[in-house]
Amino acid sequence: MIAYLSGKILTKGNGFLILKAGEVGYKVFVNSQVFAEASPGQPAELYTHQYVREDALDLYGFKDTEELEMFEMLLSISGIGPKTALGVLAVGSVADIRESIARGDSGLLTKVSGIGRKTAERVVLELKEKVPSIDPGRGAGPAGSSASGDEIDALMALGYGMSEAREALRRVDPAVIGSGARIKEALKKLAK
Repeated sequence: MIAYLSGKILTKGNGFLILKAGEVGYKVFVNSQVFAEASPGQPAELYTHQYVREDALDLYGFKDTEELEMFEMLLSISGIGPKTALGVLAVGSVADIRESIARGDSGLLTKVSGIGRKTAERVVLELKEKVPSIDPGRGAGPAGSSASGDEIDALMALGYGMSEAREALRRVDPAVIGSGARIKEALKKLAK
C-alpha cells in the first residue's frame, strides 16, 4: 500500500495532481484546498490512501495525517465513497467537521454534493463516538464561538464564500451570543 509520496508536481488535472516521486508519476486525487495550493514544478508531500475497486486503483492525497484519518473514517460509512469524502473535507477544516459531528449538527455535511439530510444524520450518528474529543476551548462550549450552519448560510446568501463566512464567524468574540449578533459582527469583520 502506498501511504506517503514526496516529490515534484508535474501537472494538475480535474481534481488531481500528477506527482513525480523518484522516476514514477503518480495520479493523486486531492481536495479543493490542496489542489488550489498546488502548482506545477513545486515540491509536494502527501499522505495517501490507496482505494482499490475492481475497475480502478486510485490514490487520494492529503496534506496531513489528520485529514487522512478523517477521510478513512468517512469511507467506513456505508454509502460514502472517496469522491464524497473528499467533498466533505472541502467544506471545512477537520476541526470544523469534528466539531459539527460532536455537536450532532448535520448542517455542514448537507452542503456536500451527494449528501442529503438523512445521509448526513447517519454520518453524524455513526461517527459521533469515533471522532476525537473536541478541545474545550474550541467552540463546543456555550459561548457560541463556533459557526452554525444557519449563520454560514446567512453570510453566503449575502454573497460571501463558505470559507470567508466561516473565517469571519471564527473571529467573532466568543462573548457575542445569538446568531443575529454574531452575523452582524462577522459582517463588520468582512467589511474591513
